[in-house]
Amino acid sequence: QVQLVESGGGFAQPGGSLRPSCAPSGSIVSIKAMGWYRQAPGKQRDLVAEVISDGSTKYADSVKGRFTISRDNVKKMVYLQMNSLKPEDTANYYCNVEGSTGWESFGVWGQGTQVTVPS
Repeated sequence: QVQLVESGGGFAQPGGSLRPSCAPSGSIVSIKAMGWYRQAPGKQRDLVAEVISDGSTKYADSVKGRFTISRDNVKKMVYLQMNSLKPEDTANYYCNVEGSTGWESFGVWGQGTQVTVPS
């Protein structure tokens, strides 16, 4: 069973930076996509950034130029470098990984890591 462990959220002043990371565990043969989503209280969970197997990336318009997603193919980890943070970035950030164990495909979510940027 594939599980994700997230870390690196926390508190940052406006204009500051954070770098959450996500580490999958379990028997993983290949990864199709790794992404970060966020959900603020009372709102839906939205895509923040995604990197797929060919290395191409996609970002929400609200974070373009400020956030950078990257992956370590050896460790199978994904990172989200968050710069120039704004109060509207406050949310619970969830990692999502899609891939294959060799005998089945999977799509799993992390437990979430809180990011708080005060106004």
